[in-house]
Amino acid sequence: MIQVAIMIEGQNGLNWPHWQRIATAVEALGFAGLYRSDHYTNANPPDKDSLELWVSLTWLASHTRRIEFGPLVTPFSFRQPTMTARMASAVDDLSGGRLTLGVGAGWQQREHHNYGWELLDVPGRFARFEEGLEVITRLLHSDQPVDFQGRFYRLHEAILLPRSLRPGGPPILIGGNGQTRTLPLVARYASEWNGVFLTPARFADLNSRLDELLVAQGRRPEDARRSVMVGTEFGRDTAEVTRKVAARTAGRETPATLREKGLVVGVPGEVVEQLKQYEAAGVQRIMLQWLALDDLDGLEALAQTVLPQL
Repeated sequence: MIQVAIMIEGQNGLNWPHWQRIATAVEALGFAGLYRSDHYTNANPPDKDSLELWVSLTWLASHTRRIEFGPLVTPFSFRQPTMTARMASAVDDLSGGRLTLGVGAGWQQREHHNYGWELLDVPGRFARFEEGLEVITRLLHSDQPVDFQGRFYRLHEAILLPRSLRPGGPPILIGGNGQTRTLPLVARYASEWNGVFLTPARFADLNSRLDELLVAQGRRPEDARRSVMVGTEFGRDTAEVTRKVAARTAGRETPATLREKGLVVGVPGEVVEQLKQYEAAGVQRIMLQWLALDDLDGLEALAQTVLPQL
């Protein structure tokens, strides 16, 4: 059965009251997990509240008991990987082993420019990303001091202490749809692949390719969980769905055209049908992007009308 989690955009107005209310609701309503982005700000003005990622996850670890959680994703472009490994291991232990460590190369130019971080060109940021994955993997997996000499990172007798309670530390998630760079890194380093805004048909194609890459790395296809993050517009009736889609797209799109772009859109029965299509394509967990941070009534209606039908 496909698992349903919630994903929010942390740079889109997230503050402590929003975070605490949403986390409490997601836990109580029966969703599988809660995930959030890691950004200073949005790609375009205006700037909004953007609660710091790892501080928020530390609170979540000690104020929830059931849900899994993590970043989608925390970038190495402004998160040094040795510190990311230390924070992730500690937060995972605090939560009793519920963190998934989603990591990425970084992409948003405005926040890097505004806050003084070097994004690099695409080949450079993926080279840095691969080195960061190697660093984090070695620190999480090795009980002995680690040495590493790379272009971006260097370790000299480095060891992560205390050791993670989970052997190997929290599982690593890599998000993205690229066949040339992203999926090979998933096959080498990750315990979970997260596709982004994919239709079920496109997900199925990339899923099959990942199976091949995992086997080439000497791994089994089942060694990597398969998930997808999709935009969501849910309504209790057709009029509500139509109204939300019009507001989201300034009247330029319809529910049907958004579905064609890899969003889950519709009333309860339509959402259930779309989720079953994702399940048939190989998705084990779907993260529904919930942009309306104040709409807890809608989140409750989604849980009550959709989750029992899966």
